[in-house]
Amino acid sequence: MRYTRLGRTGPVISSIGLGSLALAGAYGPVHEAEADRLIRRALDAGVTFVDTSAFYAAGRAERLIGRAVAGRRHEVTLCTRGGVRAMEADGRVCYDDGPGALERDCDASLQRLGVDHIDLYYLHCRDGRVPVEESMGRLAELVRAGKIRYVGLTNGTLRQLREAHAVHPVTALSAEYSVWGRYADPALLAAVRELGIALVAARPLGRGFLTGRIRVDAGFEPGDWRLGDPRFGPGRDGHCTGLQALEAVAARLDLSAGRLALAWLLAQGEYTVPVPSTRSQVHLEMNLAACAVELPSEVRDKLTGVFASDGDQSPSPLL
Repeated sequence: MRYTRLGRTGPVISSIGLGSLALAGAYGPVHEAEADRLIRRALDAGVTFVDTSAFYAAGRAERLIGRAVAGRRHEVTLCTRGGVRAMEADGRVCYDDGPGALERDCDASLQRLGVDHIDLYYLHCRDGRVPVEESMGRLAELVRAGKIRYVGLTNGTLRQLREAHAVHPVTALSAEYSVWGRYADPALLAAVRELGIALVAARPLGRGFLTGRIRVDAGFEPGDWRLGDPRFGPGRDGHCTGLQALEAVAARLDLSAGRLALAWLLAQGEYTVPVPSTRSQVHLEMNLAACAVELPSEVRDKLTGVFASDGDQSPSPLL
């Protein structure tokens, strides 16, 4: 395992983290015992950065992680999100980044995780009804109260980042970022680099597509989150040309496509941290093996352009 710092001023963490969306059943059912074994195996392999959210399976992912890290809390940098809650009965997602809601969300996450503090707490920038300065002001109070240690943003605009950072230092920005989909404004990413903020790359394997094992036009089971992603479904096989180019480069380097996609992210800069999620211990090991790849700059640059822009076909903002 390789290690890096979470931004210029954050803690030292593993260069690849563990996402938990797959463990919450977003891509198929997962038995709790299997999820527990996978999380523990990740910790044994040196993963120290675990990423989750309160709305994943209505808090179930947080409970799974809390049980798995019990007794090993000192080994893990835990991060979760506030400002977005579990899907309502009619399928809608509830956004609320008001100060009172954020504090309630934080307290509920602390209880589900079974910890006395959260290392990195993201503000999910979506509501729009509350000025980001007010939301960050309450999160700064939670830092002073010892409930959270660092503050991050999920998605967000350049203006929101600047305004938030003026109230309290932003340690990390979470956004979808991969060789396939880069949905953060280039100006926002430039500000992230300027301010020494970590980029936590969500969906680094394109919800499985970049592994070469998932077709964009596959028939997914009911409840699979990819059914709501406009990049998947009939007529979206134009992306296969980019995948073939990725696989060709991977074959020349004797790597899997997924391992190469993660290595591309690790080559993007010191503070870029991918957080792939998986239900499989075999796939976990394959993901972590990307840490051993030293990608030449010419290969990194070649891969940057293998997928055409999706234009307005951006996926759900939920991370």
